[in-house]
Order: sequence, then C-alpha cells, then structure tokens
Amino acid sequence: MVEIIKYRDTNKEELLERSISYVDVSADVAAIIDEVKRDGDAALFRLCRLYDKADLSSLEVTGEEIDAAINSISPELLAVIREAAENIRNFHEKQRRQGFIIAENNGIVTGQRIIPLERVGLYVPGGTAAYPSTVLMDAIPAKIAGVGELIMTTPPRPDGTITPAVLAAAKIAGVDRIFKIGGAQAVAALAYGTESVPRVDKIVGPGNAYVAEAKRQVSAFTSIDMIAGPSEIVIVADNSCNPAFAAADLLSQAEHDKNAAAILITDSEEFAISVKTELERQLALLPRADIARESLRANGRIIITKDICEAVDLANVIAPEHLELCVASPFDWLPKVKNAGSVFLGMYCPEAVGDYFAGANHTLPTCGTARFSSPLSVDDFVKKSQYTYYSREALLSSADKITLFAEAEGLTAHAESVRVRFRKDDITPETIK
Repeated sequence: MVEIIKYRDTNKEELLERSISYVDVSADVAAIIDEVKRDGDAALFRLCRLYDKADLSSLEVTGEEIDAAINSISPELLAVIREAAENIRNFHEKQRRQGFIIAENNGIVTGQRIIPLERVGLYVPGGTAAYPSTVLMDAIPAKIAGVGELIMTTPPRPDGTITPAVLAAAKIAGVDRIFKIGGAQAVAALAYGTESVPRVDKIVGPGNAYVAEAKRQVSAFTSIDMIAGPSEIVIVADNSCNPAFAAADLLSQAEHDKNAAAILITDSEEFAISVKTELERQLALLPRADIARESLRANGRIIITKDICEAVDLANVIAPEHLELCVASPFDWLPKVKNAGSVFLGMYCPEAVGDYFAGANHTLPTCGTARFSSPLSVDDFVKKSQYTYYSREALLSSADKITLFAEAEGLTAHAESVRVRFRKDDITPETIK
C-alpha cells in the first residue's frame, strides 16, 4: 500500500512526483460559460436540471428557507458553528491592514489606501457533500475586509433545497445573497452576471475540476483566489509521536480524493514501520477506505531521513498545503519552515483542528504553490490604491531629475509635462526640447 523509502537511496525527482488522474474538461467548461453568457437565467435553470437533477422555480434562496434551515439543525451543531465562526473572526481581525501617509515638510505627500472590493462571489461545493466550514472560512475574511456585498452560490439537492448547515453558516458569516447554482455555470454567472445573479469583482472558493477550470477561464475578466489542486499533507515526525496519531492524520487527507497526497517524513525506521502497520489497521475501519487506499497507493509516501533537519528541508521542497510538525519541540523547528500553507504544531493538533475550528484559514495553496502563495486572508478581499501630491516648489526642486529620467527613456512628452509648468512663454514647437 505505502512504500517505506530511504531518502538518501532514492531519486529525488521521482520521490516528489505525484500521480494525478486528469480529464481535460476545458471544452465542456467553455461551452457552459458561453451558454450562460448567451442565455442568462434560462441557461442556469436548464443546467441545474441537467447536472443537479433539480427543477427550480427560483434561483435565489429566500429568507424563509434560511430561517427554516437554522431551525432544523441541532442546537449543538449550531453552537459549534457559531463558536468556530468566532474563532475564525478573531484570527482574521488581526489581518486588517491600514493605509499610510508620508507627509514631508517639503510639499510632498504620498500614501496608500486600502479599499475593500465592492462585490465578491463565494462558491461552496454541495450536492453529495456539503461544507459549512468553507462558508465560514471564505465569507468571514471578506466581511472583515469590508466587502460591500457577498454573493454565495452552491448546488441544490435534487429536491431543490440546500443543506441546512450550509445556510446556517452563511447566515452566521454574514453572506448577503445565496443562489442555488453549482458547477461551471455558477462561476460563469458570477463572472458575467445574469438577470438574477449580479456580476462580482472576485470569485473565491473550492470546487471540482469543472469549477477550477471555469475559474481559470474567467480569470482574465474577474479576479479569483486560486486554482486549487488535490489536497495534501506532509507530517514530519520523530519517534516521540504516537504511530496511531500519524496514521490517522495521513488518512484524514487520503480520504478526501484519490488524487490526494499523504506523506510521512521521519528519522526513525522503527517509527516508519509502526505507522505503516497502523495505516493498514485503521484503513480497514474507514467508510471511505477505497478512496483512501487508492490515494495512498498512488501518492502516499513514508520517507526516512537521516535526521529531523533533513526532514524539514525535504518538507520545504515539497511545499505542502498542510504540514504537521509531530516532534518533541515543534516550536524550535517552526522558524525553519519556509514553504507550507498551514503548519500544525505538536502531537495534539491534527489538521482537522484547522479545517474546522481553530480560526486559521483552511483555503490553502496546493501542489507546491506554497512556495510563492499564501492562505486565503483579509488581503484577498481588498485592493490598494496609492496617491501623490507635489506642491509647485516641490516639483520645481525635482524637475531637472524627472526630465532627465524621462528623456533617457525617449519619452519627450513626459519631460515636457514637467517643463510646461514652469515656462512663462507660450509653448511652440521651438520651445520643446
């Protein structure tokens, strides 16, 4: 099922390869986007009947439906959603950014403004699976950023309803409007607008291959957060870790998707063997065992390094979505982590803590993109605008430097836009240098 590999004896390129079964859906997605652009709401109703098997009379979720959903879920679950929302809100409040102003005494003022996006679209997967946690993780930072209107789309069930916990999470997170639309058609509706669905400035949220491809295709027209690939986890562990913990955490990723990756890196061969044994034992107990087994077969790894320092170095090369440091002194190793979407420290912080409850965001860079990108945050829902003011005296003091620079680039009109402000005579071709 999972091979135990000694890092020093292995081709490093082969070690880092992932097996991902990929079906090219670009043509299908392009056709869906064109249909929505052409036919608007009519296309959305038609595609909903085709893909979701739901015959809707209205696309938008009503206030009555939201209230009924909240009343239908258990008080215990509702309380947990509220508490998770508060944790997420507290974490992301710290990410608020302020503009700045630099006002010199020489008549120069420069600065930067932080401006929230006016309207954002949030895609939430639905159908056979529902993710209220995604609603909280994506909506709360947007509202903290000050987004004017947050529009959510999610696929309906065949009876035309939305999973109650998803609607409850949307209400708690402050989502403004909710539409029963899934797949590439939802992305198209958000990007271009229809009679019912307003056009947005940015689309965030995970989805299947059709959703990811639709986001890619509309990204030249509407901003997106990221194009997420299959989920992944790397666990760096020493022999102070309980093998059952490590195995359970590997399986928590493997059960996501057959393309998911679950990798253990350890400096102990004895520990590696124990984890492999635990994987076999625990796998047999999982309802999603077939998915997890295929994931482990295709992309599972147990890698033995000479020490934990080498293990962390290898984790940095992989740049995983989730990194667990299941070692005796995790905070000592945290500064050495350079590439990871989210880091989980110690023996009692499984990745599920971050998925649902702790407060740090679970929308993370995948497929090695943690080398250069970051988790979803309040920053994703704002834009920056800068400004500059020069008094007459300030411009005069810098005029020669600016015109010299402009003429070095061959842009005479740029230089002249400075000179004209100090020329007393009328401008003629002869006065332009």
